Amino acid sequence: MESSKQQWSPYLAGALTGIVIILSVWIAGQYFGASTSFVRTAGIIESVFAPETVSGLEYYQRVAPRLDWQWFFVAGILLGSLIAAKTGGTFRWQAVPDMWRGRFGNTPVKRGVTAFAGGAVLMFGARMADG
Repeated sequence: MESSKQQWSPYLAGALTGIVIILSVWIAGQYFGASTSFVRTAGIIESVFAPETVSGLEYYQRVAPRLDWQWFFVAGILLGSLIAAKTGGTFRWQAVPDMWRGRFGNTPVKRGVTAFAGGAVLMFGARMADG
C-alpha cells in the first residue's frame, strides 16, 4: 500500500463501529450480526426457484427469508466499505491480493477456492453458534 494515499484511521473506524453497536442495542433492542442475513438471502433466492422447498423447511420457519434491518445493515457494510475505500484512495480491482501473491503465487483459482472454503467453514461455525 502506498504511503501517499489517505487512509481512514482504524481508531476512528473502531470508535464509530462501537457507537453503531451501542445505538443498535439502545434503539432496536438487538445486537447486530451478519450470518443470519446470508441465510435469509439464500432463502429469498431459493424461494424464487423452489418456493415449496422454502415453505416446507422447518429452519426457514424460524429464520424467515425476508429483508429486515439486519439484511440492510449487511448491505450497508458492503456499501460503506466501498465508499471508505474510494474516499481513502485504496480501492482497486484485484483478483489476487499482494500478500497472497507473495506467499502462494499469482493463482486466482486457488485463491478463490481457498476463500470459498474458508467462508464456508466460517459460516458453518457461525450458524452452529446461532449467530
